[in-house]
Amino acid sequence: MALKRMDNVGIVVEDLAGAIDFFRELGLELEGRATIEEEWAGRVTGLGDQHVEIAMMRTPDGHSQLELSRFLRPPVVADHRNAPVNALGYLRVMFTVDDIDETLARLRKRGAQVVGDVVQYKNAYRLCYIRGPEGLLIGLAQELS
Repeated sequence: MALKRMDNVGIVVEDLAGAIDFFRELGLELEGRATIEEEWAGRVTGLGDQHVEIAMMRTPDGHSQLELSRFLRPPVVADHRNAPVNALGYLRVMFTVDDIDETLARLRKRGAQVVGDVVQYKNAYRLCYIRGPEGLLIGLAQELS
């Protein structure tokens, strides 16, 4: 049996509307929103009685999704948003963009800050990390060839 695909990456946020706006500005499309509090959801996550608002964001090519979640119950138990890139666990999502400078100009209007520098890797990519909404770590890559 072979792996078929990766469906999505999940990010927990406090301000769901703000995160949706930010990722829309980046170029993702809002696929849908829902509130989930059914018994099955608490069983699959191991959280028991949970109540969560989610938004599914899709990349323009239709192949990748980002699931933004805002937990109303149970309360959030840890905060990794300001962890550096060398911390253990899932820390960042990388997006390929057409023009990194134009993308940064748009995202700065929504509070994004470049973590280090925009750098060039050989003749292949321009890359940077930014802190987006709520300090989320996001990578941006621009293909050069």
